[in-house]
Amino acid sequence: QVQLQESGPGLVKPSQTLSLTCTVSGGSITTAYNTWNWMRQPPGKGLEWVGAILYDGSPYYTSSFKSRTSISRDTSKNQFSLHLTSVTPEDTAVYYCARDCNTGVSPVQCDDWGQGTQVTVSS
Repeated sequence: QVQLQESGPGLVKPSQTLSLTCTVSGGSITTAYNTWNWMRQPPGKGLEWVGAILYDGSPYYTSSFKSRTSISRDTSKNQFSLHLTSVTPEDTAVYYCARDCNTGVSPVQCDDWGQGTQVTVSS
């Protein structure tokens, strides 16, 4: 059973960069064909797919976040990270990392999820 755990600051100031890390256990982030995703759910809104990093290290960013997002990985630690620049209060959300997601259905279905971490953008 693959387990994922998000970590990072719970409070970020506007215009700063939001950085979160997902630590994976029970499986390797380099296992063929796995995709490692970042999702978020703003208060009162639905789940949003931010982007992903593939098993080979290739990143994918959705159009809504592409200009402000970077997803990277550290294979030695079996972790992948999200960096979201120039945040505003609208980036306040619960952020989730997840493995192998079908984003074409509603609600989004993923094989494994982290528990989620609340990030608030406020001065």
